[in-house]
Amino acid sequence: MTIRMIDALTLKRRLDEGTAILVDIREPKEFAKEHIEGARLVPLSAFDAREIGYEPGKAVVFSCLSGMRTTKNANLFLTTGLPDIYALAGGLQAWKAAGLPVQS
Repeated sequence: MTIRMIDALTLKRRLDEGTAILVDIREPKEFAKEHIEGARLVPLSAFDAREIGYEPGKAVVFSCLSGMRTTKNANLFLTTGLPDIYALAGGLQAWKAAGLPVQS
């Protein structure tokens, strides 16, 4: 089983619709520097799926800076038992490249 990918524009639409939860797995200092509005910080270094705050019926999308950490740790995310999970293709960098806003 592999984690499914979602592009930045599709994620933006799903966040606007309220059909997705975005989980940023970077460290607190990285998150504080800049992040996608509404993202929930659940650092990979202390990952605990209970911190995600899963809401039934919503997809859970994991994100990092470039997508590398998310992809490398896909098996960890798959073991959470969450029914509908994705990784943001290209991470925060792809989000910004699509011209979408970040909070800093």
